[in-house]
Amino acid sequence: MGVSVTRNTSGMFLSQQKYATEVIERACMLTCNPCRTPVDTDSKLAAAGDPVSDLTLYRRLAGALQYLTFTRPDISYAVQQVCLFMHDPREPHFSALKRILRYVRGTLTSGLQLYSSTTSSLVAYSDADWAGCPTTRRSTSGYCVFLGNNLLSWSSKRQFTLSRSSAEAEYRGVANAVAETCWLRNLLRELHTPLSTATIVYCDNVSVVYLSSNPVQHQRTKHIEIDIHFVRDLVTTGHIRVLHVPSHY
Repeated sequence: MGVSVTRNTSGMFLSQQKYATEVIERACMLTCNPCRTPVDTDSKLAAAGDPVSDLTLYRRLAGALQYLTFTRPDISYAVQQVCLFMHDPREPHFSALKRILRYVRGTLTSGLQLYSSTTSSLVAYSDADWAGCPTTRRSTSGYCVFLGNNLLSWSSKRQFTLSRSSAEAEYRGVANAVAETCWLRNLLRELHTPLSTATIVYCDNVSVVYLSSNPVQHQRTKHIEIDIHFVRDLVTTGHIRVLHVPSHY
C-alpha cells in the first residue's frame, strides 16, 4: 500500500514519505518553498476564476493527495476542499492544491503514530461550519475518533443538504460521527474486544447536546428527525454520550 511501518518505543509509526515525495516530484515542486499551513483560513474556495490549463494534472494530483490522507489527517480538510472542484477546476483551486503540496514538502516526515496502550475508551470529536460554502451555502462537517490515544478514523465532508441553523449543521455532523463510532464498536466486538463503556462524542454546540437527550420535538427540527432519533436512541441505550466542549479546545 506504500505505507511504511516503523516500530519505536511508543508503538508504531505509519508514514507515506516516499509516496509524498513522488507526488511532489510529479508536480515538479521538489525545490518549492515549504508552507507552514495546508490551507488559507481567511477565505473559502468558490466556483470562480479562469479554468486551469491542464485538467488531467489537477485531477491526478488531487487524487494522489486523497490517498496521502491515509496517514496524514492534517491535510484531510484541505484535500476535501480542492476535490470539490474536480469536475471544473479553476486557477484559485490549483493555487490551493499547490499550497497543500508546499505544506507536504515541509512536513515529509510527518505521519500517524499508533501507541501501545491498555486504554479502551472510544472518544469522538465533531465540528461543522454552518453554510461555509460560498457557492452552495452547504456546511462542511468533520470528525475524528480516538481509541485511547490512537486516532482510528477521521473525515471531512460537505453535507448533502442545506442546514437552516448552526445547530442543524452541527447535529448532522454529530450524527455522522455517531454512525462511525457504531461501526467501530461493532468491529471491535467482532475482534472479541467489546467496549464496556459508552462512547463519548464531543461537540461545541450546546443546542446539539440538549437535542440529543431532550424528548421534546420542536417545530424547527422536524426536517432532521431521522438524525435526531438515530442519535437519541443510542443515547437512551447508553452506547453514546454527547457532551459539550468549548470551541477553543
